[in-house]
This record gives sequence, C-alpha cells and structure tokens, in this order.
Amino acid sequence: MKKSSVIYTSVLLAGALAATTAAAADFSLGAGVLGSISPYRGGDNALYPVPMVTYESDNFYFRGLGGGYYLWNDGQNRLSVTALYSALGFKPSDNDDAQMKQLDKRRGTLMAGLAYSHSASWGILRTSLMADTLGYSDGYLWDNTYLYRFELGDWSLTPGVGVTWSSERLNRYYFGISGKEASRSGLGAYRPDGDWSPYAELSTNYRINDSWSAWATGRYVRLADEVKESPMVDRSYTMVFGAGVSYRF
Repeated sequence: MKKSSVIYTSVLLAGALAATTAAAADFSLGAGVLGSISPYRGGDNALYPVPMVTYESDNFYFRGLGGGYYLWNDGQNRLSVTALYSALGFKPSDNDDAQMKQLDKRRGTLMAGLAYSHSASWGILRTSLMADTLGYSDGYLWDNTYLYRFELGDWSLTPGVGVTWSSERLNRYYFGISGKEASRSGLGAYRPDGDWSPYAELSTNYRINDSWSAWATGRYVRLADEVKESPMVDRSYTMVFGAGVSYRF
C-alpha cells in the first residue's frame, strides 16, 4: 500500500469515536479500516486496517490513535490535555509522478495540546489546538466543529460542520517546496502561509446487541487556498473515511 494520507484522518477518528462510542462503553476493543483521498500529485488513495481501542473514565480517555487526561470533566464540559498520531506524510518513492519523486520525505508526527467540548440540547461544540511535538514542522493545528446527535433507537447519527486552521510552518513542511527541491524536480519553489480548511462530516453508530456495535464516519475537506496552490497538490478537496466494529466489555 502506498501511503500519503492527510492529518484530518487522525483528528476525524478521534472525534468520531468520541461522538459514537465513548458514551456507550467504558472500555471496548475492535477493528476497522481507514481511508483517504490523497491531495498530492501522483499519490495513491490510502486504505489500511487499524485496531480500535476505546477507554473512557472520569480522568482518562483513549480513542483510536489518540488519548488524553481530563483537566475538567463535569459531563457537559470536558477540557483535556490530548495527544494523537498524525498520519499526514509524503514518501517520494511511493509516488507515481517523476517530479514528485525528487522531493524530500515528509514524516508523520505526534500532535499534542488542549481539547475542549461542550454538550447541550442544541448540539456539541468541539475545539482542539495541537502542536507538532517531534519538531518535523514545528507547526500548529486548530480544529473546530459543531455536531448534532440524532438518536434513532439502536442507531445514532451525528452530522457536523467545522473548520481547521493549519499554521504557516505546518503548511510549509507538508506542502511547501524549497529552492533545492525546485532545482532537482523542476517544480516551482513554494512557501505557503497558514490558512483555513472548511469541512463537513458524518458519523453513525449501530448497536448490534449489548456487546457489539458497528460504526462508520466520513469527512469532506475543502482544501485551503494556500494548500491548493502548491505544485505538490492537484485537487481542491480531500476525503477521509472509516468503518469498523467494537466489542464492549
């Protein structure tokens, strides 16, 4: 499998599990698949299996690729220190475009920061501000979402809309092209600024029985202008999606 997925995969998975499973079980195990449409020129769309571990307590939580510690948790308001693995990356040897093969590798990283959510009868507000802790980009990501959950018997359906801000350093690491790379590849040098990417998402959960449940989630992201204008990018959007099953203990 060739891999060039986007950072929203990790954010989406953590948010989807919070929206569809965290309230249903203190501890669950499962398996799923995650996929994404690559924004990179010559990049293959990714589909890969992932184990699912979900744990929720008054103090700690772990959801898929991320987890955290609650600084404040009264049921309605949740403020936490959080960390998650970002699968965003670019591997030149896996790319089908001859010019893209001449660029430097971009690595996935561990993002960490603060997350807050507020739940009310009118919906859920969720925001998180995270930084690259491994120093690859030294960039920041700010994700903001409004969600509304519908309960339909054994089904729950949670649509949402939001916007993500990627900092200048984050965009330059993953979508910028240095002078040396431009000389090698023939692509134009590019130094993007920070920018906003709006999105819409939908998550659903089905309770098969008292122990088993199935979930699915997807997000459509309209790429920021600063990203779309990169010579590394050949589309104006990306999509991330996932589905799986979980067993409640």
